[in-house]
Amino acid sequence: MVRVAALWRMVQEQIPVVDSPDDLTSSQTLTLIKKRVEELQMRVLSITEVLLNELRTANIHIISPSELSEGQTRMLANYFSEQVAPVLTPLSVDPGHPFPYLSNLRLYMVAVFDIGKEGLHSDEPIYSLVEIPSILPRLISVEDTNGAMKFILLEDVIRMFLDQVVVGFAVKDIFMIRATRNFDYRLLENEVVDLLSSVHSQVTKKWEQEVIRLEVSQNIPEDLLMVFRHALEVADEDIYRISGPMDLASLGPAFRNIDRPMLKDPAFNPRVPARLADNSDIFQVISEGELMVHHPYDSFYAVTRFLYAAATDPDVLAIKQTLYRTSGDSPIIDALLTAAENGKQVVAVIELKARFDEKANIVWARRLERAGVNVVYGFVGYKTHAKAALVVRREKGRLVRYAHLSTGNYNSSTARIYTDIGMFTCDKEITADVGNLFNFLTGYNILVGEKRLVQSRFPTTFQSLALSPFGNRQACMALVDQEIAFQKQGRGGHIIAKMNALVDKQMIDKLYEASRAGVKIDLIVRGMCCLVPGEPMLSENIRVVSVIDRFLEHSRIFYCQAGGEHRVYLASSDWMPRNFDRRIEIMWPVKSETIRMVILNDILRTYLADNQKSWALQASGHYVRVPMTSEVPVRSQQDFIETAREEGVKSIPYETAIRQKKNTDSPVAKERTTRKRAARPKVPNSNSGSSNSNQ
Repeated sequence: MVRVAALWRMVQEQIPVVDSPDDLTSSQTLTLIKKRVEELQMRVLSITEVLLNELRTANIHIISPSELSEGQTRMLANYFSEQVAPVLTPLSVDPGHPFPYLSNLRLYMVAVFDIGKEGLHSDEPIYSLVEIPSILPRLISVEDTNGAMKFILLEDVIRMFLDQVVVGFAVKDIFMIRATRNFDYRLLENEVVDLLSSVHSQVTKKWEQEVIRLEVSQNIPEDLLMVFRHALEVADEDIYRISGPMDLASLGPAFRNIDRPMLKDPAFNPRVPARLADNSDIFQVISEGELMVHHPYDSFYAVTRFLYAAATDPDVLAIKQTLYRTSGDSPIIDALLTAAENGKQVVAVIELKARFDEKANIVWARRLERAGVNVVYGFVGYKTHAKAALVVRREKGRLVRYAHLSTGNYNSSTARIYTDIGMFTCDKEITADVGNLFNFLTGYNILVGEKRLVQSRFPTTFQSLALSPFGNRQACMALVDQEIAFQKQGRGGHIIAKMNALVDKQMIDKLYEASRAGVKIDLIVRGMCCLVPGEPMLSENIRVVSVIDRFLEHSRIFYCQAGGEHRVYLASSDWMPRNFDRRIEIMWPVKSETIRMVILNDILRTYLADNQKSWALQASGHYVRVPMTSEVPVRSQQDFIETAREEGVKSIPYETAIRQKKNTDSPVAKERTTRKRAARPKVPNSNSGSSNSNQ
């Protein structure tokens, strides 16, 4: 909807590619994308069959209408008439009913009528469209007497009783279609006068969201397909024939609701860090030393408590917050509203251009403005992707700043399924830098067009933070150069970097240089990696692994051995051109030696020791499962769960904990348990330092 759509539009408008990393044109890239997507579709179909067979082994069956008994058919007939039919709307297409707007990624059933039985003739198929309601469960439970759990797809139920809502001719054939629309809106910098209005205008222009992909049933006839090609203005190369059910992702919630605990990951309720287990003043806790939270193992409660405490503390004067993506029923927004109502100076820097969250962010922005919050929308040409919160508090006649910095979004929903690291600190250098960051975000004029800010002109006012697009790449490259220098001095060089994507050519070339100098490099890259590891004389000292497990790996961590100083940095950004050049991003140092050793030994080395859910990138570009070379199986995410259970405190249910508004409200469960976990191997390193998990 965005990246492929951007290429699609470049082809439509004959815009030449000026920065292609592989010298391919947009048209050539789209051709290769389609070939790859079709390969993936076949693989998905194959994997789906394997999963369905596994489910049958567990006595869970997805059945077809032909497998139903008479009793089951009667039950479904009642279900259809009571629960389904009232929300169905058949859409005929004729001179009085023009072709309807197909909503993005919604499933539609195409009912083709048999007009031949009526002695009629038409050069084109006569049909109606019926949207499959997304508000209804995709899997319908079918009662069974032998203990088996049986389900039928919603579209199959509609297919069975479609004649009850589609009136007129008899239905001859039924097919499925789904349209993907272009959501790659463009803001012309020179024409933007009001960013809020411009973004709102772009995301609501449905008529400009062209169909860039049309998925159709494998057996759809050519004459009917021709009708859709014409109505939706879709080219042949943008049509994909699908075998089996479409939109498999929508089946996820249905399967998660099946009552078979043995087929699921054991439930895990995030723990409360031990230092926050009582009702002590959170600002006092932070003043005693940096506090790290490792989500989702440590509860997001720590973040909401920080903001709620600031919102209600009479000594707090100001709260400043960046918001990129936040959850629907957000305790973060609630805390900011409470702060504004209590007379605090509240600043919210909301990124309106966060893809697919534009509408939600516009709603939050307007609600915050009405409450008296100073809302800033960032810059036209740069996305504000940095994650930071700043609290200014009066203590004994002086002002003290407290900051929270994170590798992930202020989103209580994703904080339960994404791995991220957050840091609370009152370090004077870091908090001063965060203050300057907000001054820059709210008060600096980044001009557009010919007057656009030259990056080198930005005043360097940061002591600890590295800021994109003003030197973050240079800071990262300098860290690599430092390791090269230590390696040449015979003091050894070692880099461990964890991120979501490694695409930036300059950083990749710098890592190649370090590898040739003998620096050991371990990369943990969840997604795209354009670096080729293991090539003699180029990257033979580089290892790349990807951990794919229950939670989505999202934290960005960079470690340098630094001649034995063991420096650790956290960041909001990956190593990609967009993060370095077109976004406001931050990277900051972890100053606490204790926490540095926790991140190095208890987090990074556990990832590198994973032999259950880790994949190694080969020089060929393929990934292979990391073999189990030790006697002890290591599954890093499960290990982190056990660490949280052992060192954290059992919490009340997550959704209740993150909405505790008073320091007197305890998030601790009445039942407190301590569990011991089995020892796990560490990646050996004679210079790694000692581990200390006391945060």
